[in-house]
Order: sequence, then structure tokens, then C-alpha cells
Amino acid sequence: MRAMVVDDSKAMRTVLARMLRECGFEDVFEASNGVDAFRAIREQGSPEVVLVDWNMPEMSGIEFVRRVRYSGFLDAASLVMVTSETATEKVAEALESGADEYLMKPFTKDALLEKIELARTHH
Repeated sequence: MRAMVVDDSKAMRTVLARMLRECGFEDVFEASNGVDAFRAIREQGSPEVVLVDWNMPEMSGIEFVRRVRYSGFLDAASLVMVTSETATEKVAEALESGADEYLMKPFTKDALLEKIELARTHH
């Protein structure tokens, strides 16, 4: 299975990529913002799961989710927002925009795996 981590924090990308590999994802690639994510997908192909941070430069996570869902670019992918945004309105906005699940930082590997599994059943 393939996954992508989109986060402007190199440290967070590293942590998430390691967790994904430990959860059985063989191929994990990374992007530092939504613009880079689109480029990476064009170059490396579509992942089954995308973990997306909210606050990033150039193209935010919510903007990435909206564009992906509007364009149909990643129809088969499950999108999980992984963010420090904890306000109820933000969760609702992400889900209404097309995210399949929402995980608040900080989190455990078990919580991440649970959200990925939920996202895949919703999608």
C-alpha cells in the first residue's frame, strides 16, 4: 500500500512516515505543502492514503483537500487531516470539504491507525 504525508514540518513528516511504515505501508512519500503534494502525486502516482496538515505555506491542507475532492484527482484516496487545529468548526470544515477523517496532534500510532482504518471504510 502507498501513502503520502503532507506537512511543512520535516520532523512531523518523518514521524508520520515511520508510523505508516510500522502500520504496513510499504511505500510512503512526502510533501511539504499542497503544491508539492500535487507535484509528487504526478511524479510518483496516487497513494491510497494521504495524511494532510492544515497549516502550511503556499497551499494549506484544507485547500489541498478541497482541490483534490473538487477535481476528482484522488477519488480513490482516503484523506486524513492530521493537525493541531482542535476547534469543532475546523473539524466540521475539514469533513465538509472532503476529508474522510480528522486526527488532532498530538496522537499515538494506535490513534493514527484507527483513523486510517475509519477513513478507508468511509471512503
